[in-house]
Amino acid sequence: MGRNAAGESFMRGFLQHAKSDDFWLQVEKPDHAQGVAEALKRLGRTGQLHCIDKRQIKRLAEPGCVYYPGPGLSEFAWQRAAFGHEAWSLCGITHTTSSARAMDAIAAWIEGPIQTWDAVICTSTAVKTNVERVLQAQVDYVQQRLGASKIVLPQLPVIPLGVHVKDFEFTAHEQGQAREELGLSPKDMVVLFMGRLSFHAKAHPLPMYVALERAWTQLKTAANQAIDANARLVLIECGWHANNYIAKAYHAAAALAAPSVKVITLDGRESKARKQAWSSADIFCSLSDNIQETFGITPIEAMASGLPLIVSDWDGYKDTVRDGIDGFRISTWMPKAGLGGDLALRHALDIDTYDMYCGYNSSFVSVDIEQTTSAFVRLFQAPDLRKQMGMAARERARQSYDWSVVIRQYENLWAFLKEQRLAASPQPRVWPARLDPMFAFAAYPSQALDEGSSVQLIAKEPIKELERYGSLAMVNYANQMLPHESETKAMLSFLEKSPGQCAIASEIAAVLGTNRSPFGLRALVWLAKLGLIRLEATK
Repeated sequence: MGRNAAGESFMRGFLQHAKSDDFWLQVEKPDHAQGVAEALKRLGRTGQLHCIDKRQIKRLAEPGCVYYPGPGLSEFAWQRAAFGHEAWSLCGITHTTSSARAMDAIAAWIEGPIQTWDAVICTSTAVKTNVERVLQAQVDYVQQRLGASKIVLPQLPVIPLGVHVKDFEFTAHEQGQAREELGLSPKDMVVLFMGRLSFHAKAHPLPMYVALERAWTQLKTAANQAIDANARLVLIECGWHANNYIAKAYHAAAALAAPSVKVITLDGRESKARKQAWSSADIFCSLSDNIQETFGITPIEAMASGLPLIVSDWDGYKDTVRDGIDGFRISTWMPKAGLGGDLALRHALDIDTYDMYCGYNSSFVSVDIEQTTSAFVRLFQAPDLRKQMGMAARERARQSYDWSVVIRQYENLWAFLKEQRLAASPQPRVWPARLDPMFAFAAYPSQALDEGSSVQLIAKEPIKELERYGSLAMVNYANQMLPHESETKAMLSFLEKSPGQCAIASEIAAVLGTNRSPFGLRALVWLAKLGLIRLEATK
């Protein structure tokens, strides 16, 4: 999936190009850091890798910013609330924003403790507009329902995804070898589509098939001298089909709409296949028409490979491919706003799966086939134009989309967030849905233990009884929440030596020192639970 490839690519780029020598990693389990440690070693990074899990979450204040590869920041903002909203910044990113989960995550920013020193990176101007529309709809709702007058939003910078440009530089020998391995001659014209082979969730291939057939037929009929009579038009589809139904649908459509085109299908999940595809192609084509797309990494990879591009004028492609310079952007059409509410409702009610929701939307997006045909004709018959556009595309990839460039934009953003955070005034620490249970359920008990409560020792041999009860599974399961055994014994010893074996709760807890006394105070209720002491209300 695109987000998986993007995440792996980012991690490699960050570990390789980050300015800092030390790295911080938040993990679910400590052993999850092993892969990152190995990657740092391979890259020759000698700094220290600091790992933080949930038990040490307050240490996130040390790096000062947490990058999470998705838009769902509210959950982490609530966790931060326990330590102070200014304790650290949060930074997310948009990938697919059309899913219910992603849209719910964006809407949740309005109600969660997201701050102005947080950010969600939008990978394209198109997806930023989408995010802003979801946010505005949610803002309108809370203002109408609750009369809210203050809305706090995260920063929404536009920063593209990156690629490792050097991965896509191939020698003439490698290009010739790849063609030979695929059974292609130097005369053949090779068009490449790279990406998931999904007509409902990526790019519907029919416009590409029709345009390829029309362009090739037009040139062959005209006996164009730029096209060798023995040359074949070859389409490489490098990706993967989710199932046989989709694979058969592709084969049937290509056979019907593009009978003159030889189609080669490669498994894009294999690195060798991807390298063969990139190094053997003459032209890259991706006519994305799906709302699931937000940026589109394959056009950037095509640029890095030095290929001229034919892409749809859609989502992130609008930002990355310069029409007439790197290739051609083909016009797209969608119905006006107000004509798709039923699609959203059917998905919201689980009548349609997410795949069907995306597919139905895709059915109402068209790509101009005549423009696509014209673009193919121009590139097929003009090797100089292909070379010129390919060189421009490669230079653009180097200057704008290599991770060495993009990581700097991330780091500049994080530095800006730090400035915003350090200038902020402290805010109350509250997580309404996760209140202290001693407060939330204060109406449940008869009495509440406080510092002034009276404590009476009633066990004749409290230390022995503590050890005896402490061996029970139904008691020692809570050990990690209780003072250490030595601390508990110290409190009991204090009581034994007190006049009348009675003392005030705060005096007993103070035995553990300033930092530990709160834990000792609450543990008195536990000792009463075991029948070692008796509690009395404050007089």
